[in-house]
Amino acid sequence: MENRTFPSPSPGTATLVPEQARVAPRTPPRTLRARRRRPAVLAMAVALIAAGGLGGAVLYNSTGQRIAVLALARDVPMGQTLTADDLVVARIAGDPALRPLDAKDRARTIGLRATTDLRRGALLLKADVTADPALQPGQQVVGVAAKRSQLPAARLQQGLRVLVVSTPEAPSGQAAGTVRTPETLAATVVTVGKVDTDGSQVVDVAVPAADGPRLAAWVATGKFQVILAPRPEAAASPSASAGGGA
Repeated sequence: MENRTFPSPSPGTATLVPEQARVAPRTPPRTLRARRRRPAVLAMAVALIAAGGLGGAVLYNSTGQRIAVLALARDVPMGQTLTADDLVVARIAGDPALRPLDAKDRARTIGLRATTDLRRGALLLKADVTADPALQPGQQVVGVAAKRSQLPAARLQQGLRVLVVSTPEAPSGQAAGTVRTPETLAATVVTVGKVDTDGSQVVDVAVPAADGPRLAAWVATGKFQVILAPRPEAAASPSASAGGGA
């Protein structure tokens, strides 16, 4: 094997250095100055965060809170007295637009009368019940069993004033063309029963005690008619109107 020798570089001769061996110049590190935060800004940020969290908590509680109220467990017709079986406790979300009776008023609500037809599942409002007695002192309640043709087409409701008109057959021997003023009794509707399959209906009316037996006799004969009483403003006689215009 042949030995080769390489001459040593003489002094003053430049030596070639590979590219990888070159060292890049060092850049002095940057000194980051700490950013100074103002205490007032920090305090305001903390206050805003706390207020937002508190507002969210209040909103959640107000929308998620439920209250116990009274509702109807079954249908209750107008004028009927409420019993414990008619009421049920329901829990609903609080809403200012809804003002049902509180469940705490259950004991005081039992025994009150319905002022309108109450439907199962509906919330019970204060206006739906009353403590006023259906029968005033000195009055009697008479059940009037009437056919469809003996009642007005308008729906009868509790408290409505009506007139019961006696319609007996004309007596024999009465001259033709003779007009006889029928007897009438003023009454107030107390309870309206359900309509039977044949269209008949029983309506309880309150009349003065002195008129109770006579009305019962009319109902027994079936010769009567129930009509709506005139309104107070329409009850003025024609003569009174003429006198007022003179």
